Amino acid sequence: MAESQSVIARNYHESRSKQVQEIALEYDHLPERYIRKEDEEYGDVNNAGASSPMSEEVPIIDISLLTSSLSELDKLKSAVSSCGCFQAINHGIEGSLVEKVREISQLFFKLSVEEKKKYARAGDDIEGYGNDVVVSEKQTLDWNDRLYLFVLPRNQRRFQFWPQNPTHFREVLDEYVSKIELINEFLLKALARSLNLHENCFLDQYGTTATMEARFNYYPPCPWPERVLGVKPHADISTLTFLLQDKEVEGLQVLKDGKWVGVPIVRDALTINIGDQLEIMSNGIFKSPVHRVLINSKDARMSVALFCMPQTEKDIGPVDGLVTDETPRLYRNVTFTVDSFFNETPRLYRNVTFTVDSFFKNYQKGMRAIDACKI
Repeated sequence: MAESQSVIARNYHESRSKQVQEIALEYDHLPERYIRKEDEEYGDVNNAGASSPMSEEVPIIDISLLTSSLSELDKLKSAVSSCGCFQAINHGIEGSLVEKVREISQLFFKLSVEEKKKYARAGDDIEGYGNDVVVSEKQTLDWNDRLYLFVLPRNQRRFQFWPQNPTHFREVLDEYVSKIELINEFLLKALARSLNLHENCFLDQYGTTATMEARFNYYPPCPWPERVLGVKPHADISTLTFLLQDKEVEGLQVLKDGKWVGVPIVRDALTINIGDQLEIMSNGIFKSPVHRVLINSKDARMSVALFCMPQTEKDIGPVDGLVTDETPRLYRNVTFTVDSFFNETPRLYRNVTFTVDSFFKNYQKGMRAIDACKI
């Protein structure tokens, strides 16, 4: 018994003191903290979610047609009302910039452990380089490392967490953020039009000084891929999330009709999903999908996600035109704010408060933050 407890203690220390990238290279056993538990799963845990480039479960939307084609607009509405995500093509971001974003991610994660840890997050923060945020000793950890950065508003950037190596990291990320800003605004207008609403109704709630967060993800291969998850099942707290997938290695799955559906890699596409904030604004018409990431046994996987959040300390609620006698209000108003992750005394608002730290705490407990907003 004492020996068993010693092994557990050693595994716990390893999972806390080392990044996943280090554990994957150095250890011939799987630390207990990373082993997935069935009672934390959603849906059918045995469903692998096979995907193919021709999969119709995650529709392909031609962004360039959304102002001229009613059928493409209807296709967008159908996509986000069913599975909550889609593959966006012809989005206007040059292929050369997309490749640069992938390049800076690859170069960063190839740096030495010592170099990457120059940008390590503090214990009471989510911004910076690290792995899963630990809120409980019983928590199952994700099999990934990440670099998490707050990129908007620009005047609030904390450049001590922005890598200086590669040297063009800041320049490339800033350009990419500017492009995503434009697409985000364009899509919020298109989504409003798809519901026959005034095209600025979502943007008016979104605000003029919105927040955007970037997350560079590295998923090392694992000899026991069926025993870990790259990211546990969750839904995003964002309005919209823009994901640049790996060019070759799949892993993302969305939960649709109680089954996990694999999201295929589509050349030059952005994978975009609805977040909780937009589900609330649309009074539940648009779905914020639960999703997860699987691990590959042989190949590492990388992705870059940008989370578009509404203006902080601003009320968000179902758009008036979507609340009727036939379609009653499903959600309370919420107020989005960015609090310290470990702040145990958040400020009080007259509405439900949607905070980044509350999202992470709920996520680690297998809960959804949006559930507290339902009427």
